[in-house]
Amino acid sequence: MMMKKKREQDESKDDIQSKTIDNKDNNNIKDSGGSTVSDSQPTGEDKITQGTNGNATGSSSDKTIADLKATEEKLAEMQDKYIRLSAEFDNYRKRTMREKMEMSKYAGENLLLKIIPVMDDFERALSHMDSTTDTQAMKDGIDLIYLKLSEFLKQNGIKEIESLNSNFDVDIHEAVAKVPVNEEGRKGKVIDIIQKGYFLQDKVLRFAKVVVGE
Repeated sequence: MMMKKKREQDESKDDIQSKTIDNKDNNNIKDSGGSTVSDSQPTGEDKITQGTNGNATGSSSDKTIADLKATEEKLAEMQDKYIRLSAEFDNYRKRTMREKMEMSKYAGENLLLKIIPVMDDFERALSHMDSTTDTQAMKDGIDLIYLKLSEFLKQNGIKEIESLNSNFDVDIHEAVAKVPVNEEGRKGKVIDIIQKGYFLQDKVLRFAKVVVGE
């Protein structure tokens, strides 16, 4: 009887120890689960922080895309303006070159148009030269043609270089010969003109070929 009672007490102790161990294990499991849940799921403050960062990142990304789009549009506009300007300049260059070529080609048009009447006078004089016997009339006609041509040259800025009896000047004269002279005052002066010289405005158009006394 006593042995039975002792056995029952021992079994009761074993049950109490077993329950105590089970309670500890359950508590450990709960603590472990709580910490896992706490690590994996954010708290209220963490959620607010994540929401704020997400909105800021999204706003920054949208602004960057908008800026990039605006830059691309501005670049496209500048490229279009450059292409148009380049085309306009190329057209202007071609037009200017064409005008210069036409000007150089027809620069003497007005000058030649004015000198044609002088050519007509010469042709009329030549046609009457063989048939006329009045030499004085022929001389007068030629003098008129000469005066007409001289007036034409003056109107276009061409004038004769006055050289006879003037001091020899290398800027307007070209000496083709030197001749000894007795008069002291004629030494170093132009004593004869082989070919007349002409000015065009203030520029020497043709040097006068002269003989200089020495």
